[in-house]
Amino acid sequence: MKAKKYLEELNGKSAADLTQELVAAKKELFNLRFQNATNQLDNTARIREVRKNIARIQTVITQKTKVAES
Repeated sequence: MKAKKYLEELNGKSAADLTQELVAAKKELFNLRFQNATNQLDNTARIREVRKNIARIQTVITQKTKVAES
């Protein structure tokens, strides 16, 4: 259910907001990977969650650009 709510939230944002969110998610993923490498990360499932969120953001961006081109 969280994924559907997050997806609805993404669909309501503009392309510029989505790119900002994508950059923030990629930074978070980098930080999580760095913490994991130095054994400071407690919740390793967060890495997978952030990766999926990045994919969701990229999917919404692609959908919006295809609609804009049509």
